[in-house]
Amino acid sequence: MSSSSPEADAALLPLQGGSLGSLTIYIIPEASSLLPQGVSVYIGKHRSAVVRGPPAAGDVLTVVNARVRHIAQTMSFTPDSIAAALSDRVPLGNLGLDTRRPFKSSLGYEITFSLLNPDPKSHDVRWDIEAAVRGYVQPFLDKLSFVANFTVDSQILYYAMLGVTPRFDRNSSSFLLSAHSLPHVINPVEARLGSSAASLFPVLNFLLYVPERAHSPLYIQDRDGALVRTNAFHSPRWGGIMVYNVKHPAADEAPLPLRVDVDMVRVMEVFLAQLRLLFGISRAPLPGEFLLENPGNAGLAAWELDRLLWARTVENVATVSTTLTSLAELLDKIGNIVIKDDVASEVYRAVASVQQALEELAAGRLGAAFQASKEAVTSSERAFFDPSLLHLLYFPDDQKFAIYIPLFLPMAVPLLLSLAKILREARRGKKEPTKTD
Repeated sequence: MSSSSPEADAALLPLQGGSLGSLTIYIIPEASSLLPQGVSVYIGKHRSAVVRGPPAAGDVLTVVNARVRHIAQTMSFTPDSIAAALSDRVPLGNLGLDTRRPFKSSLGYEITFSLLNPDPKSHDVRWDIEAAVRGYVQPFLDKLSFVANFTVDSQILYYAMLGVTPRFDRNSSSFLLSAHSLPHVINPVEARLGSSAASLFPVLNFLLYVPERAHSPLYIQDRDGALVRTNAFHSPRWGGIMVYNVKHPAADEAPLPLRVDVDMVRVMEVFLAQLRLLFGISRAPLPGEFLLENPGNAGLAAWELDRLLWARTVENVATVSTTLTSLAELLDKIGNIVIKDDVASEVYRAVASVQQALEELAAGRLGAAFQASKEAVTSSERAFFDPSLLHLLYFPDDQKFAIYIPLFLPMAVPLLLSLAKILREARRGKKEPTKTD
């Protein structure tokens, strides 16, 4: 990559508006040396792109228009992005499986890094997770601080097994985990994590698994039977697992437990890539003439943040609509309900915030639109889960009858029988003639 490309991207940054959702495209002459040979489009890590103009003899406008359109589809919000943001409200068959991979929009997330050492008698595993989080994860989360609040913690679990017995391959003298067995790995491990039970927000789990000596080395296969290059996999809306193999010397060459210093650079590169996917930050394949700048340690380009904010805003608006619709349907079924003023105020505030979010989106003010959508989600959830409504929502009239009838029916039957007997005797007394002397 030409050194002048990223330098030009940084130099042009002060000339841009810098506002969320903006996109600036610069067109340079065809003979310019700013871009490397064979590269016609350069997309930087900020909110700008550089397009090499075609030869003057060609149809300039047509070529430039096609390139600009492709840039907009890559860096901006598209109909496919809308479909992905609304994937929970679209039938599964109409969308790809990847659209269900990212976590749903939330006001906060908890990220847990776990080191699994199933064989501590053989391995003394050490990892500098604090420095790795500061160097790799925290810059990424700082970029996303506008989207949600994040908490990060770590833990080491001993004697934690995967729950799946790998298959031994004689040809490679290694153990293999096939693709169809990977879903069965998560449940036994999740029972040991214990992080999501007391959490109010979605939990992203990232597990580093050091195989026991009896099952080393351990490799993961894809659906085609080929070895996965990163030796890792991720589960939609859950997290990721990476298998970290240890080179074992001969039994008489090193005492046990063998000290293992984890290469955190290699590990965090995998976890950061999985973290991007779990937040719905992915890059579509680009033509060979396109050059995409690496976001560096931040792990997130400015225009990728814009795409995420667009998706989260649309998802928040849809969530508020669903919540308020469900609340209205439930309240319609309860005829004797009394709605308090504070609940009504939250509903009005949610509706007003949604309208404001839509207006800000139409005006191109992405930051204000996202903030309004977050306020709408908060107000709608406060109204839906208000304590004054919960007992009415969970105990409607039909359930009250089902509860009280078994209690009062045994008492009512003798009373009704006695009343019927009294009525019969009164009627019989009226029919008998009165004797007179």
